[in-house]
Amino acid sequence: MTCEKKNSASFCAFIEHLMLSVSQERPIVLVMDNASYHHSAVSKAMLAFYEERSMTVWLPPYCSDLNPIERFWRHLKDNACANRLYKSIDEVVDSVGKVLANQNDISYSDRFLFSKTYC
Repeated sequence: MTCEKKNSASFCAFIEHLMLSVSQERPIVLVMDNASYHHSAVSKAMLAFYEERSMTVWLPPYCSDLNPIERFWRHLKDNACANRLYKSIDEVVDSVGKVLANQNDISYSDRFLFSKTYC
C-alpha cells in the first residue's frame, strides 16, 4: 500500500487495509501519536468502527521518549548527516542509504537496537 499524502483519507485507507489483512481472530493494538489527521472526525469514526477488533493507545502529546521510531531517527541523523557538509543532495541520499544498509546487516556492530535506551 502506497500513499502520497498523510491525511485523514489515507489514514482511514490504511486502517481498512490493516483490518482486512489481519485475521479476525487476532487482536490489533494501535499505538497512535497525535498527528492531526489521527484525531479528525472521519479517523475517529473509522477507529470506532473497528473498536471491537482493536485497541487504540494514544501516546501523550510531545512525548518522543515513548515513540521508539524517534530514537531511530536520531541514530540515522547522527550517523548519516550530523556534523557533515555534503556537496549535493545525492551525497546525502547515499549516506542515508549506507546507514540503512548497515542497519539491515545483523553483523554490523553499530546497528540501532530498540532494546537500548538513549538519553
